[in-house]
Amino acid sequence: MKLVVAILLLVIVGIAAKSLFLSFRAQSPADYAETGPAFSLEKHLSGPIIAEGVIYGPKGRVNNTFVAEMMGEWDGDTGTLSEHFVYSNGVEQHRKWYLKRGPDNTFTATADDIVGEAKGVVSGATVMLRYKIKLPPESGGHTLTATDWLYLTRDGAIMNKSEMRKFGIKVAELVATMRPAPAAE
Repeated sequence: MKLVVAILLLVIVGIAAKSLFLSFRAQSPADYAETGPAFSLEKHLSGPIIAEGVIYGPKGRVNNTFVAEMMGEWDGDTGTLSEHFVYSNGVEQHRKWYLKRGPDNTFTATADDIVGEAKGVVSGATVMLRYKIKLPPESGGHTLTATDWLYLTRDGAIMNKSEMRKFGIKVAELVATMRPAPAAE
């Protein structure tokens, strides 16, 4: 019986160690400090932006896809990022982020569905943002802990990967591309 408990404990410790040290959650801004091109909030989150993405549910299957139109505007160290999402299930969502640059490549952000203040770091070609998000009632009304990573590519596109967790368990994942909207002709 002691052997079974010891093996079970070892398996649990192994799973926890993998989650903490060998996964999406294990990366840190320092890992990307020397990468390029350098991500600039003011440059890369300005003007009209188009995003397309997928949302995976807790079983790893696609639950929804979306297209979003965004508009970023900056005045000194403060900015806004207005978002209009259209999901494949017909739902539309509007969000407006209020961004404020801080010291040492840090920034904070707020929005109506964010609990408290989001904390972000710009490092090399990346941005990491952590926050708590309150889902709308039709999506269960849960508050989830989110970690967003934005990865700037050489051609100016931004790859976005996000994980949402409840009680430390991953319940959703988002993968998206963001790029400057084509100029209107």
